[in-house]
Amino acid sequence: MKALYFDEHGGPEVLQFGDLPDPIPGAGQARVRVKAVALNHLDLWVRRGGPAFAKLPKPHIGGCDVSGVVESHGPPDGAGGPPVGTRVVIDPGITTVEDEYTRRGEDSLSPGYQILGEDVRGGAAEFIVVPVANLLPLPDHVSHEAAAAASLAGLTAWRMLARRAQLKAGETVAVVGAGGGVNSIAISIARHLGATVFAITSSPEKMQKAKALGADHVINYKAEDWSKAVFLATGRRGVDVVVDNVGQATWMQSIRTLARGGRLVTVGNTSGYEAMTDVRYLYSRQLSIIGSEMGSHQDFRDAMQLLFAGRIAAAIDRVLPLSEGRAAHEILERGEQFGKVVLVP
Repeated sequence: MKALYFDEHGGPEVLQFGDLPDPIPGAGQARVRVKAVALNHLDLWVRRGGPAFAKLPKPHIGGCDVSGVVESHGPPDGAGGPPVGTRVVIDPGITTVEDEYTRRGEDSLSPGYQILGEDVRGGAAEFIVVPVANLLPLPDHVSHEAAAAASLAGLTAWRMLARRAQLKAGETVAVVGAGGGVNSIAISIARHLGATVFAITSSPEKMQKAKALGADHVINYKAEDWSKAVFLATGRRGVDVVVDNVGQATWMQSIRTLARGGRLVTVGNTSGYEAMTDVRYLYSRQLSIIGSEMGSHQDFRDAMQLLFAGRIAAAIDRVLPLSEGRAAHEILERGEQFGKVVLVP
């Protein structure tokens, strides 16, 4: 099969597009012919490497957001899961053990939880093998590109806002760095939950796209102090929730933007992980800092049902052939995209 892979960690130049053996499904698994795979910043972090990835088997294939068509099952043939020929979107979180966390539906807290494209080979290839439990039938009216763009990002944003931050109708939320894959679909989810959305982004073009997703207010952080702009637009109150997956570069601005009793929720740190916190804000305003990552299998199904019903949508920046995967990584490195870059084998 053709695949986008790397044999060593590094910059986009380590990526190769070439032939690897077709994967063979084992018991309880299915082989899926990939129709679309969307990129995440996670793909960049895995490719760059670090202590967490020192023992990652190589060659490694990235790609967490995957949709396709079931091609075959492992032995015994056809045991469980959607039948051959079914259009599917793949749940990117794989549960490998049963423990106290999985028993209470908190799969992503389990030490045995694995992420497609990070801990195991992903979908940046013609074929992928996954547990049949991770396959969700895809309705005919939803394109493979739309499903792939929304899978990991939708799962992550749904848990982050609905479960962890407990965003409610009538509240206000600021999404910092609204052009990212998770953050762009977070705009759509926040609107679905009934919140007023402030989208913080970097250009007039991205501001228009954020508006199209449902943002009530858009702010260009390159043109003005976004924290001050949000503060003034809310009558000097601040917002109930800030989504900050940028990290180091925006952390204290995000904390200052919160209203009393507000919540800052994060699933990442694209600008760096060492961020200063003025603790006086936390206790004097009774603020909460909430971490979130991925989600449960039910979170995935909840998010996908909203997508299937047309209640949320993922922004697709562009669709490229899988053979141009290196260029796609470079686009993400430069932060040029709004929403998802999708690759098609």
